[in-house]
Amino acid sequence: MGLMDAAVVREKGGHFVIEKVRIEEPREDEVLVRIAGVGMCHTDLVVRDQYFPTPLPAILGHEGAGVVTKVGSKVTKVAVGDHVVLSFASCGKCANCLSGKPGYCPELYARNFSGGRPDGSSPCCDAHGQALSACFFSQSSFGQLAMATERNVVRIPKDVPVEIMGPLGCGIQTGAGAVMNALKPEAGSSIAIFGAGSVGLSAVMAARVVGCATIVVVDLNDDRLALAKELGATHTINGGKGDTVAAIQEVTGGEGVQYSLECTGLPKVVRQAVDALRLTGVCGTIGVAPLGTEVALDMNTILFGRTVRGIIEGDSVPDIFIPRLVALWQQGRFPFDKLIRKYKLSEIDTAAHESEIGAVLKAVLIPDPV
Repeated sequence: MGLMDAAVVREKGGHFVIEKVRIEEPREDEVLVRIAGVGMCHTDLVVRDQYFPTPLPAILGHEGAGVVTKVGSKVTKVAVGDHVVLSFASCGKCANCLSGKPGYCPELYARNFSGGRPDGSSPCCDAHGQALSACFFSQSSFGQLAMATERNVVRIPKDVPVEIMGPLGCGIQTGAGAVMNALKPEAGSSIAIFGAGSVGLSAVMAARVVGCATIVVVDLNDDRLALAKELGATHTINGGKGDTVAAIQEVTGGEGVQYSLECTGLPKVVRQAVDALRLTGVCGTIGVAPLGTEVALDMNTILFGRTVRGIIEGDSVPDIFIPRLVALWQQGRFPFDKLIRKYKLSEIDTAAHESEIGAVLKAVLIPDPV
């Protein structure tokens, strides 16, 4: 059993505190990764605040990237020294996993939010021997080391900066994949993206890659809207300054957009994203809301050929999609690094605060070497 520094949250809404943590040797299907960098995602913060009831105390973090240091006896997918991005967990055996839809695995919640392995155990304990929730997204990567599984590690080239690649494992692939894998807008089509955080701006970059002719971005932050323009938006709308749906209809000649993507998790914004669609338009929802949140829609709006669908993890098969995003980044066509600001792992509370107030789009935490 090894010793490492990790950020532990012990109570609802509490601080992330750097503690000495013991981590086990990998089991036969597990992979121990030395974390080079880990993104902070909105989901980390809502779990800290217990929107989702992951048991505390916990090591969160689910956008890890780093170098494989040990592998279990049955692992063949990666080897010691490989550079990897850590993504979400799924069973790999159900009908959805086998058909390339691991984001809709029936065990998704248990494997990503329960705090333990499928057998209930945890690979980590604190200095007093107390077990910690340390299987968050089968990685819990807010630390110097993370225990992942063979299934949720994705090998990437060694000639890219591994420390910034972690967000590809969740937030970036969620936004980009929602466009490229789920909505699949045709070249020349129109899309409206609600929310210009890291997920929404990843969707903007993806919409540009696939050739959308009209890319409308809605947000309340003018600085983020300006960045959206830089990344590919053709039109921007400040949602706090007038009728957003009317503004979108004006941009599209009164018709509405063919596709919309809702990234905020706010019911009133979901309603706008649906109302902004043209006939037969499709709205994807990816914003996270507290369990039990409801939204009201006009039934006749839906009746006239419009579709509303939820999207988890960008409908991605991480082993296929993440390397594609890396390749696009290498070509300069998907510059997600423009969203990133680096912090030391010891600055995690500052990174969390600045993420919450919108001062940073994508915080990436850099642990000290083990």
